[in-house]
Amino acid sequence: MSQYASYDRLAGHYDTTRSAISAEIWLGQLLAGCAGLDRLQILDAGCGTGNYTLALAPHVARVTGIDMNARMLAEAGRKAEASALADKVSFRRGELPDLPFADASFDAVMFNQVLHHLEPPGTQDFARHARAIAEAARVLRPGGLVLINACSPRQVREAFWYYALIPEACRQVCARMIGTDTLKAALHAAGFAEISRTVPLEALLQGPAGLDPHGPLDPAWRAGDSGWVLASEAELSAALARIEEMDRAGTLAEFVAEHDRPRHDIGQTTFWCAVKAG
Repeated sequence: MSQYASYDRLAGHYDTTRSAISAEIWLGQLLAGCAGLDRLQILDAGCGTGNYTLALAPHVARVTGIDMNARMLAEAGRKAEASALADKVSFRRGELPDLPFADASFDAVMFNQVLHHLEPPGTQDFARHARAIAEAARVLRPGGLVLINACSPRQVREAFWYYALIPEACRQVCARMIGTDTLKAALHAAGFAEISRTVPLEALLQGPAGLDPHGPLDPAWRAGDSGWVLASEAELSAALARIEEMDRAGTLAEFVAEHDRPRHDIGQTTFWCAVKAG
């Protein structure tokens, strides 16, 4: 499914720094927009290791997770069994943007940090984003919700301290991130209305580990942000060498603090919610 990251390789380390941050935003949207939380059928499209699947499962009737990568799904299944939630979740393989479900099957569809993986290099029209959103509309019941957790290009460019170290990789990531106006247009075109967005200013996609100055030196840490995959060998080597140099000079913490400052104003990600017109 991902056009640039191999999750066969990243699956084993993904949860080292990734969790269902700000999942309470989705619960709030479901409570406000749907009747009977405990009757809801939710689709987690591009579920990965099931972090959001499992975060919502205790509160709703059932969450179905779909992902193309078998290793990510295996990890999601293992976590479900360990958490005693196996009877409230199910996982299956499937490739976005198409969804292998019948029309009007779900009350809500989530896309958590996955849509940017759909676009190939040189993306300009975000056609695969639009297709995924249209598919969400198809499988939703009238009045159902689409929930999109995605970074804007500006958030990637300014709110992740480490992207200052890998500017070419950052440029490539930003090119895959859909802009606000384009996303709104895709939602309207698919028949969604009442579009709202929430920006959790203090949330870190990688949790507290996201501010670890030495984090990028660890491949397991880098697995938590697929943007590192886009760094060339030379760019990666230069970035790691610069971290080690700043560490020796005693300036690394200052560098992280300076480049993290914009996050407090713009956040690292945006939570979008829209209602399927009925």
